Amino acid sequence: MSNTFGKIFTLTTFGESHGPAIGGVVDGMPAGIEVDMDFIQRELDRRKPGQSRITTDRKEGDRVELLSGVFEGKTTGSPIGFIVRNENQHSQDYENMRCLFRPSHADYTYFSKYGFRDHRGGGRSSARITIARCVGGALAKLALKELGVVIQAYTSQVGPISLDKDYRKYDLSKVEENIVRCPVAEKAKEMEELIASVKAKGDTVGGIITCVIKGCPVGLGEPEFDKLHAQLGAAMLSINAVKGFEYGEGFNCVNTFGSQQNDVFCKGQGTGNKEQIIRTLTNHSGGIQGGISNGEDIYMRIAFKPVATILTEQNTVDLDGQPTTLKAKGRHDPCVLPRAVPIVEAMAAMVVLDDYLINKSVFVNRG
Repeated sequence: MSNTFGKIFTLTTFGESHGPAIGGVVDGMPAGIEVDMDFIQRELDRRKPGQSRITTDRKEGDRVELLSGVFEGKTTGSPIGFIVRNENQHSQDYENMRCLFRPSHADYTYFSKYGFRDHRGGGRSSARITIARCVGGALAKLALKELGVVIQAYTSQVGPISLDKDYRKYDLSKVEENIVRCPVAEKAKEMEELIASVKAKGDTVGGIITCVIKGCPVGLGEPEFDKLHAQLGAAMLSINAVKGFEYGEGFNCVNTFGSQQNDVFCKGQGTGNKEQIIRTLTNHSGGIQGGISNGEDIYMRIAFKPVATILTEQNTVDLDGQPTTLKAKGRHDPCVLPRAVPIVEAMAAMVVLDDYLINKSVFVNRG
């Protein structure tokens, strides 16, 4: 089982949903970066359960403790170990699932692969494991801040309620002003009411998160198997409940011709820096051409399915394949979108920082 992400900037995670703690080790973090603990904690607070009426009722403080790799408020360049204690498990809520396979969950596939599984909240397959990603992503953001890279994600669709696909139409500074994390207050209210009504019925609903990366340096990504958009896609598709990924114009590009889709180059502002003096008039490519960043905004859309755990009776089978029924208990999200926004940002940040460090090492070795 692979539990490590990245090549130079790496994150190795450990823990289970109903175990003592979630944690990880970040390696390859550049030295001398100021560690803002308040910022890291805020990133975790954006993800933590129990933050509003439309999320799971599980109450967790999700307080992070850094165990190594930081001295006098700055990174030392050595591995950064961290831990977040689990405090509010209700493991008994899952006892009726011990010998059953929950529909559309990882229960059956984990059992088939390993011959054993942790039935308490899915164990290692639980979305609670994404705590470690948020910590790794927060550290990556602190490093990227010094490069002028800004990553902003937001909820752009819940069920049938959606925003226009053009992120430039919205003030993304307003994302944190509502519990849905949608930049348009009126749409956010509609989304909130839909999620609340779905929750009251014991059902779930999916949606889309849009993510924008501004200030990405030119030249990140590899020309063949590690194209930047392929890395971003793999990172996003590794998040629990993600079912689709597109960047730039995505699937909409098939409705246009090359003469409409091509991004024409032009002379930009600034002197002496290729990242500034060459720009594109449009950005249908989504900031990536030939698998390599071109300096324009990178934008992508990530589709999340409705949460598999619903609080109504479903047909399923037991460990022997015998038909039975299951009615889930416990505390579950009716929609993961609001809490997934910081996870999407975290994965984007780790991809960009890892590729930046890879690119930097190439030039160092070349020199």
